Amino acid sequence: MPSALDKLAFNAAQAARVSWFYGQKLLAARVSRPVPLPEPLRGRSMPDKRRILADLWTLIEQDWRNIEAGYYERPKDGLGSPFEAMGRAIDFFADLRAVERRRHGARKERILSEVPPGAYPRYYLQKFHFQSDGYLSGASAKRYDHQVEVLFGGAAAAMRRQALVPLKAALAGRSPARLLDVGCGTGQFLREVKANYPRLDVTGLDLSPHYLAAARSELRTWSRARFVVGAAEAMPFADAQFDAITCIYLFHELPSGVRRAVVGEIRRVLRPGGMLVFVDSLQPGDEPDYDAMLDYFPVAFHEPYYASYLREDLDRLWSPGFTPGQRVPAYFSKVLSYRREL
Repeated sequence: MPSALDKLAFNAAQAARVSWFYGQKLLAARVSRPVPLPEPLRGRSMPDKRRILADLWTLIEQDWRNIEAGYYERPKDGLGSPFEAMGRAIDFFADLRAVERRRHGARKERILSEVPPGAYPRYYLQKFHFQSDGYLSGASAKRYDHQVEVLFGGAAAAMRRQALVPLKAALAGRSPARLLDVGCGTGQFLREVKANYPRLDVTGLDLSPHYLAAARSELRTWSRARFVVGAAEAMPFADAQFDAITCIYLFHELPSGVRRAVVGEIRRVLRPGGMLVFVDSLQPGDEPDYDAMLDYFPVAFHEPYYASYLREDLDRLWSPGFTPGQRVPAYFSKVLSYRREL
């Protein structure tokens, strides 16, 4: 049972994270030129900084309640070595000029042109978030997690952690069990999983060999972890191979047709009775005060498939074949679980 001292240490660590990353978010906004609001968004209200910070702290309080309830261990959410943290911040701001050029430049600057034809699906050749090299370089993999934490003011790790709540139910009574993380990126979520289930057999699937290299490094101290290069819409796995599947922030970066192909593949490789844990952005109506901000996000941060994700009926997307379970809000995100029908 966590003690009062544990809670004090947790709150101090989270306060340091928020100060560090939200401060960089504010500084980046000061030195950047915003994308003008599209005509349909003009006059619509958006939450101010006070509201956003209040909601961020609501997430952190929810995070602590989950720790108290035993859903997962208190995370090691420190900033690491001060020199390394400063180095990542310097790199982030050094790259910001290139990000700004793409944000306000021609559309062709947002597409990867140096990748050999046919090496990757066309939809993947985007410089998502206007980032240098898209998802296809070691420099991008090294920079990505810092960029995302700045974007969400230090809340990205806490939002991902909420997936551990339904995952506990998914793994209950199943030993040994096998977990697949679809679109695992740099392995940040799988690190949280292994910290709580060190003997769990986990597989990370991603299209980027550079991000998978970062994930291997992230999980190098654990056994029973493998990483596979592959597309989520054509998974190189046998039918019913996994007991649980997690899918964290993937669907808003997929075209509508590809989303449906991924649903079919998840249905195929997840055993009957197994559980899918799904985390992605809020959608309109989940938190009405945020609706205008959600509509502005793909314009400001180059998410070409995000607008279609906002209109997606997720329960309909996962049917037939899946039964909806838990639904948990998590700041700018939401966590859903679906049980694979027998």
